[in-house]
Amino acid sequence: MKLCRFGPAGSERPGLIDADGRIRDLSAHISDIGPDQLQPEGLAALAAIDPASLPLAPEGVRYGPPVAVTRQFIAIGLNYADHAAESNLPIPEEPVIFTKAVSCIQGPHDIVVIPRGSVKSDWEVELGVIIGKGGSYIDEASALDHVAGYCVVHDLSERDYQINRGGTWDKGKGCPTYGPVGPWLVTSDEVGDPQNLRLWLDVNGERKQDGTTATMIFPVSKLVSYVSEFIKLLPGDIITTGTPPGVGMGQKPEPVYLKAGDKVALGIEKLGEQAQQVVAWSENVA
Repeated sequence: MKLCRFGPAGSERPGLIDADGRIRDLSAHISDIGPDQLQPEGLAALAAIDPASLPLAPEGVRYGPPVAVTRQFIAIGLNYADHAAESNLPIPEEPVIFTKAVSCIQGPHDIVVIPRGSVKSDWEVELGVIIGKGGSYIDEASALDHVAGYCVVHDLSERDYQINRGGTWDKGKGCPTYGPVGPWLVTSDEVGDPQNLRLWLDVNGERKQDGTTATMIFPVSKLVSYVSEFIKLLPGDIITTGTPPGVGMGQKPEPVYLKAGDKVALGIEKLGEQAQQVVAWSENVA
């Protein structure tokens, strides 16, 4: 299944994508797509619904983030060897974990606002893992059973905040609008092997990132298990799993960063596409 949420920000309704790519309204069956619906029994109940029995959503309606309640937005750094190289950092011996503020989560086509004073805002296309069955100390062998589905995540990053402002990476990762998610949650059974997905990102029509999840240092099963050693995972949590090379910081001969007026498009095989307009910070859009 492809599950989504649609409508104005803060008033989204639950939806399902039918075989023709149209949004079907699930509101008669569930109030939203949150922790209860993402657990195995909740997904099974949704899978039993005939999409043709559901009303169509209005054409052109906004996509919101596909999960209503994400209590933890956990990110993995340097999970592609060639991205570590372009960042002039060693390949990690264990996964690098940091957090993105849940307040940065937004719809896949909403505007991206450059933070006030930002000089190094960067792009990163990433595979997002949405937890269905939570837990601690999850065995790697059964880790994928805890995954409700997958999605596209744009892990926008302010490199100056991240690298030069002291402390942890979190400072540059959770700025408002820096977590577009969606357009859909695609359930695990429809995705198949998460280590065989192509992912890409364009800035102003120019391909910047073009990679595959096959080159991850730590696969999804390892990441879910590893994170659960330190953080109890909850239904609806998102783990974003790292980015392939081609980020702005790694451009040659000089880094290139996002600026107002830029247009970013990104996507992952089987999981859909995002598109964002970049705008300058102001009191009206903060």
